[in-house]
Amino acid sequence: MATGTAAVQAPPLLSAWGSSADASSLMDSLRGARDRLTIRPASRPASDAGWQPAAARPLSELRAQAEAEKGTLWPQPLVSHYARYFRDGNRTAYEGLVASRQQRLTRAVVMAALGGPAGDGWLDEVIDGAYLLCEQSSWSWAAHDDVFTRSRHVVPDRSRPYLDLGAGEVVAQLAWLDLVLGDALDGRAPGLRGRIRAEANQRVIRPFLDRLDWHWLGLDGDVHNWNPWIHSNIIVAALLLVEEPQLQAEVVARCIEGLDRFLASIPADGAIDEGFAYWWNGAGRALEGLALLEEASGGVLNPDLPVIRALVAFPHRMHLGHRWFLNVADGPARAHKGLPWGMLHRWAVRLGDSEAAAHAATFAAVEPEPNAAAGLGRVLTQLTSHAFRTSRTQLLPSWGTYLPSVQIMVARQTPGSSDGLTLAAKGGHNGEHHNHRDVGSVVVAVDGVPLLVDAGQPTYTAQTFGPDRYQIRAMQSAWHSVPAPFGLQQGTGAEFAATVLQEPTPEEPTLALGLGAAYGLGHAEQWIRTSLMNREQGSVVIDDRWNLPAHQTDGTPRTDGTPPPDGTHDVDITYLVAGTVSVGTDATATITPEGIPAAETTKGLHLRWKPATAVVLVDEWHLDDPLLSDIWGEKLTRLRFRMPADTRASGAFTLTVEATHD
Repeated sequence: MATGTAAVQAPPLLSAWGSSADASSLMDSLRGARDRLTIRPASRPASDAGWQPAAARPLSELRAQAEAEKGTLWPQPLVSHYARYFRDGNRTAYEGLVASRQQRLTRAVVMAALGGPAGDGWLDEVIDGAYLLCEQSSWSWAAHDDVFTRSRHVVPDRSRPYLDLGAGEVVAQLAWLDLVLGDALDGRAPGLRGRIRAEANQRVIRPFLDRLDWHWLGLDGDVHNWNPWIHSNIIVAALLLVEEPQLQAEVVARCIEGLDRFLASIPADGAIDEGFAYWWNGAGRALEGLALLEEASGGVLNPDLPVIRALVAFPHRMHLGHRWFLNVADGPARAHKGLPWGMLHRWAVRLGDSEAAAHAATFAAVEPEPNAAAGLGRVLTQLTSHAFRTSRTQLLPSWGTYLPSVQIMVARQTPGSSDGLTLAAKGGHNGEHHNHRDVGSVVVAVDGVPLLVDAGQPTYTAQTFGPDRYQIRAMQSAWHSVPAPFGLQQGTGAEFAATVLQEPTPEEPTLALGLGAAYGLGHAEQWIRTSLMNREQGSVVIDDRWNLPAHQTDGTPRTDGTPPPDGTHDVDITYLVAGTVSVGTDATATITPEGIPAAETTKGLHLRWKPATAVVLVDEWHLDDPLLSDIWGEKLTRLRFRMPADTRASGAFTLTVEATHD
């Protein structure tokens, strides 16, 4: 478990910074902080506004969209959109409009800051967008607001603002635009900056200081990605919108304490149980906040710590190839465009991690244009960075990697490359954040493209984080590449866990796991799964062995050999497949990447299995969710291998996976 009660250690920031992190010391070190930031006001001379020269990089897409929307009606989230979450669970109707509004404002800020004729309208566009945010009744996303649970109301309560991810994003956006365009705002719309500060104080600063019951603070030991995401945005607001030195120092000191709880929860190997995608909005947000603190304090708050080194290494350790990454929990298998790879590259270079630096540079080189969806702060930061004009070979960990805290192995057939086969195997437990009941699951890629897959994250609704979460197919063990002893699905909670029986090494990339506890069986070794990369043979082997005396509901063995009351007589082993599947008559099957968008290979996988008498059941999952279909195409396929009757209680099944030739 990468974050949570089990992993909490001594607070690294306070241990390193000591009294420098106290509010009294911060009052001195933060004096003049705005003038030390890399992002500078647009009114400064070109030689002093550090982000303007870098803005020569391509901005054609951003500019074209900004031009197209300028002068049109702004996206208008309505109370009916807000109420939909409480009525029918839909959260995208409201959040989509809010995101569109904020992305339009980000584009307008960039256009206004880059200069142009006074009458070109960009500054008025910014003024209108900023004022709309000030008038917006809630900065919180409806899915997070506690208004319904408190009062059964479905409209925001302005007297009790909810401080969540959405509020953090709005206040940081307003803070950055105030820094960059403040002088121009004073000339064009006197009073707007005062309104921004008043709203920031009422909706964010005071609720942050006055309440200690925000779940994302991590005071109960359960620390997740909200913690660094919100704290880092509040740091931006405190530095740029809070002008009273004592108050500013108090807010920043409280943020440092909060970030420290997150960093203290990170294990020594730097693993994030929420996976690669959530790294960017968890660990990545922490890195951004720490970099800002270092700039603002003139280097007094130096975050060069061992835990930071471990975090910086995580993304490239999870890389399969191209834009494909190992996705556990709620994450897509293909990396979003617009991720702040330049930020990661700067950290890797600073810390001397050449592999992470080369890996980040590769992605930064092919994504030179800022994407407004990343947020104004990340866009402006990207405009301060030099352009990565040449793509480099992605430098991957030589044999692969093993992260013991989350029991994840990534093993490569070709050391340091995505060529050939890549095997990812996961143990862990089902109490991890954004959990998918995926203990023991495997992913197999060929030339970096996964074909034995984890479906990933569907569109969020009220059900996603409610009591019926595991009725969603993408979250069920029944639709992951795991066993189903007696037809059982895995349980929910940290006790439903894997036991590591053999850890991988560079010489022997094999992960053996006892999975019995994941299904509530009496002993971990009642089901043993061994996943290995056989480089000499050019194959991946996944071997399952089981000994399943059925159990009473109280855990005592049955004597009649019947299955548990909530199970079946069948013992199945499931694999989830992307692409086109062809099952042969000789205990073999072929998978090709046909139908997968952006599949950067024509190679496929050849499967063969023992015993050949296992019955193969094929179920197609037709994807109507764009978050899934954009990754995998029209469908995913589930192969269920049903064991012969004489092996239900005790038996073995071996799947061998090889790459096909072009």
